[in-house]
Amino acid sequence: MVTTVLAVAASAAPAPPPSLAARFSPVAGPAVGFRAHCWITAKMKLHKALGRHGWQVQRKLDIRGDGKIPDYFEVAWRTGNITRRNVQPAGETGGETANTSSVMSDNSIDDKGLLHLGLNNSEADRPVLEEDLVLFDNFNDQPESVPSLCIAVIGATGELARSKVFPALFALYYSGFLPQNVAIFGYSRKTLADEDLRSMIESNLTCRVDHHENCEDKLNEFLKRTYYVDAGHDNKDGMAKLNLRMTQIEGTCAANRIFYLAVPQEALLDVALPLSDIAQTKHGWNRIIIEKPFGFTSLSSQRVTQSLLSRFEEKQIYRIDHLLGKDLIENLTVLRFSNLVFEPLWSRKYIRNVQVVFSEETSTETQGRYFGNYGIIRDIVHSHILQTIALFAMEPPVSLDGEDIRDEKVKVLRSIRKVDIDDVVLGQLKNTCGKVDQYTKSMTPTYLAAAMYIDNARWDGVPFLIKTGMGLMENRAEIRIQFHHVPGNIYRERFGHDIDLDTNELVLRDLPEEAILLKVNNKVPGLGLQLDASELNLLYRDRYDVEVPDSYEHLLLDVLDGDSHLFMRSDELAAAWSVLAPILHEIDQKRVAPELYEAGDKGPINAYYLAAKHGVRWDDGC
Repeated sequence: MVTTVLAVAASAAPAPPPSLAARFSPVAGPAVGFRAHCWITAKMKLHKALGRHGWQVQRKLDIRGDGKIPDYFEVAWRTGNITRRNVQPAGETGGETANTSSVMSDNSIDDKGLLHLGLNNSEADRPVLEEDLVLFDNFNDQPESVPSLCIAVIGATGELARSKVFPALFALYYSGFLPQNVAIFGYSRKTLADEDLRSMIESNLTCRVDHHENCEDKLNEFLKRTYYVDAGHDNKDGMAKLNLRMTQIEGTCAANRIFYLAVPQEALLDVALPLSDIAQTKHGWNRIIIEKPFGFTSLSSQRVTQSLLSRFEEKQIYRIDHLLGKDLIENLTVLRFSNLVFEPLWSRKYIRNVQVVFSEETSTETQGRYFGNYGIIRDIVHSHILQTIALFAMEPPVSLDGEDIRDEKVKVLRSIRKVDIDDVVLGQLKNTCGKVDQYTKSMTPTYLAAAMYIDNARWDGVPFLIKTGMGLMENRAEIRIQFHHVPGNIYRERFGHDIDLDTNELVLRDLPEEAILLKVNNKVPGLGLQLDASELNLLYRDRYDVEVPDSYEHLLLDVLDGDSHLFMRSDELAAAWSVLAPILHEIDQKRVAPELYEAGDKGPINAYYLAAKHGVRWDDGC
């Protein structure tokens, strides 16, 4: 999707563009003397584009009259605060959006809006005969030459920013999901110039995206829109410099800002607090993105949350977990709520157990100090695993609005039963390099298997088995749903002694390859009656000829749209800590030693005993 401007053409020579105040204020007085015989009400077709981008939209509408002579007039319509799911005037959005008159709701065009456009009601009611979409190909073609969106990457020289954030921003820009009038800022304490930042970014960018055309041109355009700000040793001064640089580029026009805080948790408040005081725009909305893990303990997380909420509103804060940007997660709600065949089955009446598996081949030694401090529970389980369970088990939300979905997720998290330490298996990757194993010394787990239960009417008694770890035999991410056996199955004797091998299963898989698998029992062709368990499979690589975007692209686009359903709200964060804090406390108090396992192995053997205890059989993978 690209930036467009809603335009109607006029036969007279185009007048100079009006001032910003005139453009967005209702104009009294006579209508412009056009020979237009109709006014276009094609905004329904534009609704999706307007709601998704909130940028300038230009349409060239060829309006033909009785004499077949086209009349043209042009209006630049700014919609900087319209989002896909939450549309409201800037003056009503509190801290996220400043009080400005530059926003118009896309739900209707009232009489004042028609006056502003120089039309009367009779002109507005006439039908449309022809219309054509005009796109801007470069930054200079737009009526406004200043950016309406600024994105600042705080910690721009770090590994996360270099390898993930900047490449994701470029992919979005290349594909047209970022507006042409965008500016990207890198902010860190290193002494660099704009060209140094651009060289660093360029060395990590590729045209991974779908089209691969004009890659070099797009890359040059993107780099021209990147700037560097030296934070120095005082973030107050640094944020003042960042705000000044942004303001210089934005000019006097309405503009929005996104701040990606790619910094360690220890430095989060040191950056976020001066940012809130100094670097927020007063002419649009401000959003900040915070990376996991979200605190080391429940108490430290609560303190950080309180500090953030003292300076920002909840709707401004986006706690990002890149693992939640996978299509597997988004498909959970689609598969369940848009298919009648599955929705009635989604309860304890038909589901016997649910397995959530996330494993990586990557050794913890590639994680450096980070894993030595936080471990698998705080990093993966607290956000990714629990959010996956919440999305899977939640009740149908009122709508697809982010707040409605988060309301249902938090109910699930609050319903999770206290986990018994006997239902937890910890593991740690064994050192095989002959070096000192610092993780064994600190007893930091790199593997966890656990059994959880949700105490509500829908899921009472259904075990949710989770398993996640590093340095295992394969990269794997899936949700496996095992259904109950058929009551009074007349084919029972045909299955042999182990009927668990023939249980119906639904598998939602992201790794090693994206797929949806449904395991069913059927008759083998031929004489006699021999049954076989087969998989009905939907392999994405066979069905869809598209390249799957990186999860950071997905989540950054959601932030741009104001879509919050894949980001943890503060009450969700607290509810997740209420599940895990007692486990962490008991592990520390009892000094529970993790079971060592070899790199490339399936993990601790006790995980299989844990599954058997709850009547579950893990799949043969890790």
